[in-house]
Amino acid sequence: MTKSQTKLVLEAARTFIAAESRAVLEVADQLDETFVRVASLLLDGEGKVILTGAGTSGFIARRAAHLLSVSGTPAFYMNPTDGLHGSMGAVRKNDVMIALSKGGSSGEVNELAERVQGEGVIVVALTFSPDSRLHQLADIPVVLRPYLPADPGGLIAMGSTLAHSAWLDAMALVLMRARQYSWSRVHYTHPGGAVGSRTVLPAALDPLRIPHSAEPA
Repeated sequence: MTKSQTKLVLEAARTFIAAESRAVLEVADQLDETFVRVASLLLDGEGKVILTGAGTSGFIARRAAHLLSVSGTPAFYMNPTDGLHGSMGAVRKNDVMIALSKGGSSGEVNELAERVQGEGVIVVALTFSPDSRLHQLADIPVVLRPYLPADPGGLIAMGSTLAHSAWLDAMALVLMRARQYSWSRVHYTHPGGAVGSRTVLPAALDPLRIPHSAEPA
C-alpha cells in the first residue's frame, strides 16, 4: 500500500470518527425535562427496570442494563423475541421498560412494549422517529435528532446507537450520584478483572438531587 493510499484510508476513518463524536456530542444539547422525568421515575420506582431492543439497539440495551446495574440501578435486558415467547411473564405492574429503536418500527419491540403496558408497566421509548408507532405508544417518548453522517447510508445504526448509549450512560451516572452509590459497593459487586484488583478507590462522587415527579424540575 502506498503512502497516498494509507493517507486516504486514515482520512476516511478520522472523518467518520469525527461524525460519530458529533452525534454523541449533540445529545447533550437535546437533554430536557423529559430526561429528569425519567431519572425521577427510575430513582423513585418500586418495580424493576427492563431494557429491550432488537438488532444493534438490542446490544446497546444489554450494555445499558449492565452499566445501570454496575452503578446502583438494578436492571436487566429482555430480548423482545423471547419476551413474546413467554419471558414477559417476568414483568409486573409498576416496572419500567426502556425500549430502544432507531426507527421505532421494530415489530417485536413494539408488540412487547404494548403488551407489557397492559400489565401496568411504564414504557419509556428512545427513538429517532417522532412519527413511529413506538413513539406514539410510549408513556414517556424520548426523541433524539439523527446526525446522518454518523449512520452510513442512513441504514447502518452506528452513530445513532452511540447517541442512545450516551443518553443512557448519563442516566446511569446521575442516578448513581442521586443514590450516593459508593465506589466500595461497585468494587464489591465487581470483584473480577482490573476493577476487582484495585486497592485504592476513587473519591466519592458529588451527591445530586433529582426532583420527584410531582416537583418542578
